[in-house]
Amino acid sequence: MWSVVDKLAALDRRWIFLLMLLAVAIPILFELQFDETPTQQAQAVFDEIERLQPGDPVLLSFDYDPASEGELSPMASSLVLHCASRDLKLYFLSLYPVGPQMIEENIQKVILPDFPDYVYGEDYVNLGYKPGYEAVVKVIMTDLRELYTTDSRGTNIDQIPMCQGIQSVQDMKLIVNVSAGYPGVKEWVQYAVTPYPDKVRMVAGVTGVQAPYMYPYIPKQLRGMLGAIKGAAEYEELVNEAYIEGEPRPVYREGVRRMGPQSVAHLLMIGLILAGNTLFFLQKIHGPAR
Repeated sequence: MWSVVDKLAALDRRWIFLLMLLAVAIPILFELQFDETPTQQAQAVFDEIERLQPGDPVLLSFDYDPASEGELSPMASSLVLHCASRDLKLYFLSLYPVGPQMIEENIQKVILPDFPDYVYGEDYVNLGYKPGYEAVVKVIMTDLRELYTTDSRGTNIDQIPMCQGIQSVQDMKLIVNVSAGYPGVKEWVQYAVTPYPDKVRMVAGVTGVQAPYMYPYIPKQLRGMLGAIKGAAEYEELVNEAYIEGEPRPVYREGVRRMGPQSVAHLLMIGLILAGNTLFFLQKIHGPAR
């Protein structure tokens, strides 16, 4: 037994690298997926959108770029699906220069194929990107037209039917922010929600590294939050169960699909940590190999 312990303790680390490769590759190749149990935060985001009435205006700020698309795109797609399924009026904008492309990608993936009755300018609009970071938030909280005179297509905002009667972000029933960092959730909380706590409600989806810094804002400034691909997978389960009959399209299972490799890799890491500590203590009892 002790010879086996000594051999395992001296195992070439490349075997561990190979195990990690297999732990990630096998779930991808065989599309291994696990059912997700929604946490309180995912349920809170879902409930916040559920409380809205058909026709209510919702601001969706997609503040991310392709570098964070792997984590954030699945939750963005499910948020658009949920809002459109509730027949809400969707006002898209972004504080990131490439944000409008992320918005268009979700329009192409979700709205056009699954909501053909949704009409641009009447049911949804892409207002695009404006430079200025948090300064943009400050301005549009009191006057949307001071910065957004046209949409991303160059159409005058006063000629867009769904923008008539909207003076500022305070007219929105909910802010939905999908954020990769700065500018993002923190800036929306500081300059939109905090100054107008009785008028503005907000939910968010963030990357894994950003999530711990946002928890202090829950539940007052943030009514709910989706954290990384795990939060996206949980939210997908909630939305798909409520609004999709039969098998969801792959775009609505991206979070769950990506959680497969991550879950197996995490289980392997836990196993390796337990094995390493066990071998360490056994060697302490037996003494080092000679």
